[in-house]
Amino acid sequence: MGLAWQQGPLAAGAVGRFLVAGPLPDRLLFAEPLRRRMRVRFDGQWVADSEDVVLLHEPGRYPVAFFPRADVREETLVPEPHTTTHSQLGPVAWFSARTADRHTRRAAWRYSDPPEHAAVLRERVAFAWRAMDAFYEEDERIVGHAADPYHRIDIRRTSRHLLVRDGDRVVAETRRPLVLYESGFAPRWYVPREDVDEAALTPVQAQTFCPYKGLASYYDIGRRQRAAWSYLEAWPEVARVSGFVSFEPDIVDVQLDGTRLALAPGQAVVPHGVDRGLDPDEIRLRDKEQTP
Repeated sequence: MGLAWQQGPLAAGAVGRFLVAGPLPDRLLFAEPLRRRMRVRFDGQWVADSEDVVLLHEPGRYPVAFFPRADVREETLVPEPHTTTHSQLGPVAWFSARTADRHTRRAAWRYSDPPEHAAVLRERVAFAWRAMDAFYEEDERIVGHAADPYHRIDIRRTSRHLLVRDGDRVVAETRRPLVLYESGFAPRWYVPREDVDEAALTPVQAQTFCPYKGLASYYDIGRRQRAAWSYLEAWPEVARVSGFVSFEPDIVDVQLDGTRLALAPGQAVVPHGVDRGLDPDEIRLRDKEQTP
């Protein structure tokens, strides 16, 4: 979730509200020090390395890391004639990334003349996630987007009765599901494999990845496409749901203690943007790097 995207407090679709008498601006931006060493790699070179990164939270976007120009290898960045304008932060100058063997357009940007209240972003550069080869915190590669300090996942076991049907067919039934609470999302219910009729699940080729949980595999149920998913090898932070199966309540009938669940509003995730890259290949590359 973070502060400013999905249903966070600064997002357009926030589920809560600030208890103040007057109206807030339609768009609130929030910047803060990341307080982590962050590095950026391009064509075998470190093009940025800083312990003074500022994280910008902007409505509808993942957090974006801004590096001081002093910590950026500026000879790699070539100014482009193309410029844009941010509605609140003013002119945006764009840069290509160039080495002897490679040239990538629109690889980085900076706000060339931000207003005084946004002076913390002055003389700072952000990198387009998919234009770079990799981003690191210390020596560990991070994927998806800059780390979000406000994103949290809690997993709880429960004895509630969860029943999943496709028409008259019982696809899953359990009294030992795990419920996963993730910032900005409604609870998701995960069923042990032993309590799932696996003959009802047809694996599909499509995969996605979550920067907080790992690579998700999907299943069709009858004619219902991508009605279920599973993190077959969930990341260590959420290893409890590894191999468990979760079901989409807007595609199949999911009942909790006799009450049919519905998909909560605002749950769709926008997968791509210049400031992020949620392609499954990125996680595969990361895993390959970390394999001894």
